[in-house]
Amino acid sequence: MASQEQATDITRRPSLTTVLKLFVPSALGIVIFFVPVTLNDRTTILLDHMVTGARALLGDASGFYALALIVAGAAYPLLKGYWRRNLTERIFTVLKIAGVVAALMALTGWGPGFLHEPDMLPFLFDKLVIPVGLIVPIGAVFLALLISYGLLELIGVLVQPVMRPIWRTPGRSAIDAVASFVGSYSIGLLITNRVYQAGQYSAREAAIIATGFSTVSATFMIIVARTLDLMDVWNLYFWLTLVITFIVTAITVRLPPLSGMDDTKRDGEPEAVPGKRFSTAWRTGLGVAAKAPSLPASVALNVREGLVMAISILPSIMSVGLAGLVIAKYTPLFEWLGWLFYPFVAIWGLDDAAALAQASASGLAEMFLPALLMAEADFVARFAAGVVSVSAVLFFSASIPCILSTSIPLSVGRIVVIWFIRVALSLLLAVPAGYLAQALGGG
Repeated sequence: MASQEQATDITRRPSLTTVLKLFVPSALGIVIFFVPVTLNDRTTILLDHMVTGARALLGDASGFYALALIVAGAAYPLLKGYWRRNLTERIFTVLKIAGVVAALMALTGWGPGFLHEPDMLPFLFDKLVIPVGLIVPIGAVFLALLISYGLLELIGVLVQPVMRPIWRTPGRSAIDAVASFVGSYSIGLLITNRVYQAGQYSAREAAIIATGFSTVSATFMIIVARTLDLMDVWNLYFWLTLVITFIVTAITVRLPPLSGMDDTKRDGEPEAVPGKRFSTAWRTGLGVAAKAPSLPASVALNVREGLVMAISILPSIMSVGLAGLVIAKYTPLFEWLGWLFYPFVAIWGLDDAAALAQASASGLAEMFLPALLMAEADFVARFAAGVVSVSAVLFFSASIPCILSTSIPLSVGRIVVIWFIRVALSLLLAVPAGYLAQALGGG
């Protein structure tokens, strides 16, 4: 009884400072990431305006800035000794060094002529690498507002009742899911691996979260949307992609290989007390806000993580992305693989069905490739490519090596099967979502 009164006390009498700490940063983060603002006759979210402004300030130096990040990213695993860990790390260390060479070619014009055609190195470096190099560190500053002050935990408790029946994961995984989608797959995988090692997730639950929720962040989604000229419908794109990603995950967990994985764990989640969900969510959010670091400390931590993420992914994007573009343009590999996805697009009667299916297949190499390959397509095909880039979740340039470096028992073969299922289901849902977005305000 006393503990119940104490809990009610905490719920009724939080300090004004704690309440403000919960709501003010979270509200500011929501405004920066989700509220379109018109500046200089251009309507987009504030974060996108900031990236545009930063690039304008850097001018021609933006290429050298991106090169510096790529060189740092290639040196990082060598200096930290990560390349010694396993074969995957060694392969990606070589790919990162190759990314430095590709970046130097992009800046200097050196190298084979076919690599310097407008849709190859220039497009990759100018439209993808430089924006990513700017948006990840800048976005990291403001991600602190969304993920560090209790909003995620408050939402996580509220959605607990839907996690187990729909996604077959415990309520606490809601925090992983939202952190991954709003933050990044690396943040989500870090949380998931720690909880799995503590015995609080089963192998199946950890695998579901790693392959179903640990997708690219909102900041990366802005790059996809910019590449595909979808910023005019940013909120539609973001929320429809989130819904489709989670629907695909709900179906995938009921199919092999995920459905057959071990589901035992040492430390299960206690059942929530009936009728106390809102008060528990409120207390949880306030508890995190009360313990949260100061805004400068949180921003500093997030900027550091953002820079590490930027230098980790940019060299791989440069090398694997270029290889993917070359393979897509000069070999029939993705064309052959894409025909497996063709029925899932053709069912909707889309004119660009074959091109979209083949571009979606290329996402296995690098998640940005579908966006790069479909940048000039009609609105619905562009929208669908943007959705699939994110909802597929799994790609060899970053997320798959991250999963393989965790303790979660997923082999490359299993991951590729899950990727195929996710892309097929995503295409089935993304094309009608594109028609809906077009009707509600698209091109």
